[in-house]
Amino acid sequence: MRVVQVHSNTNRRTKMSNSLALRRRTFLNFGLLGAAVSAALPVKAFAQAPANVSFIAPTADNPIRINFNENALGMSPSAQAAARDAVAKGNRYAKAEITQLHGKLCDMYKVPKNFLLLTDGSSEGIRALMGAYSRLPKVQLVIPELTYGDGEHFANLYNVPVVKVPMLADWKVDVAGLKKAVDGFDGFSIVYFVNPNNPTSTVTPASEIEPWVKSKPDNTLFIADEAYAEYVSDPKFKSMAGLIQDGLDNVVLLKTFSKLYAMAGMRVGFAVGAPSIIKMMKDQVAGEKLNYPGVTAALVSLDDEPFQAYSRASNLESRKILASCLDKLGVKYLPSSTNFMFFELNEPIRAFQKKMATRNIIVGRPFPPAMNWCRISLGTPQEMAYVANELTKMRSEGSVLKNF
Repeated sequence: MRVVQVHSNTNRRTKMSNSLALRRRTFLNFGLLGAAVSAALPVKAFAQAPANVSFIAPTADNPIRINFNENALGMSPSAQAAARDAVAKGNRYAKAEITQLHGKLCDMYKVPKNFLLLTDGSSEGIRALMGAYSRLPKVQLVIPELTYGDGEHFANLYNVPVVKVPMLADWKVDVAGLKKAVDGFDGFSIVYFVNPNNPTSTVTPASEIEPWVKSKPDNTLFIADEAYAEYVSDPKFKSMAGLIQDGLDNVVLLKTFSKLYAMAGMRVGFAVGAPSIIKMMKDQVAGEKLNYPGVTAALVSLDDEPFQAYSRASNLESRKILASCLDKLGVKYLPSSTNFMFFELNEPIRAFQKKMATRNIIVGRPFPPAMNWCRISLGTPQEMAYVANELTKMRSEGSVLKNF
């Protein structure tokens, strides 16, 4: 008995030693990767790197927040300076700056001024559209079953019936299914699609969408939410802006400064569409009355191409770190074209959330019906190296990550 007990203790010590060695190796591997990534980023592309790119290990009071698809870099230094300067002007309306931003965006999208409306983030654009079209005698909202929730949220607010079309394999958007839902309805249909999609982070090819939009089906409006388009490198993606520029009046494009430009809290967005659509939206909002710091930060951000390049490069490297970790762990994930990734668990997302929270990492909420999948936003490369290390430790301690 004593011999067995000593042997058992020895085994336990050996296992503990091996586990600690694994953790050290993993931390070094991903830590060095994060450091190498940071060194490779084009920081010299602009005069000063954002102030909050340095990494501090998370705590309960200051966790790693990778749950809302925010840009962890923070606004560019020039945008932060512009916003700070604008605070002193907060007793005034930003009329001149709003006019300037409106004009700059019209030039960027090559449309006349009556084709564009500034909004309080892209969410206000969704709300305005639901409010405008809810006045029709018979209307429905058609959406993929797994997508961003604001379309459904505002449809419910305005008592617009919602038709959810089931997803295809690997959470692919069923464009044919969306079309069938529209064809079988004798009223007005609003088709809301997010491209790249949220939470899946995948692109719906233009070849599947454009022919349908160009066919101009009767009594149908297409809402193209392209919040994450600035991150896309997939050649199958194509913005709907081109169709609007070509004169199509059955599609409206929604955009935001929240993602690439790191302005989620500033609430600046815009809609691009035919004048008839923009006029209907204007009737649902209080006018282009955005906050002074947000407008000035947006103006500066549009011109800050070096920061845009840095933001894209940082996101790409963070994506590589997480993808490398998931590959090593054999975890299934979908190809990402955004600033977040979507991967499969072997337990409900709520349980995984709690386990990550104990490690001071806050991850995405449940997205029905994908209740055993997790959406993780991409933080800084240093943050993602830390997250990768923690995921690897979780596997060694008894995985909650589905292994393929």
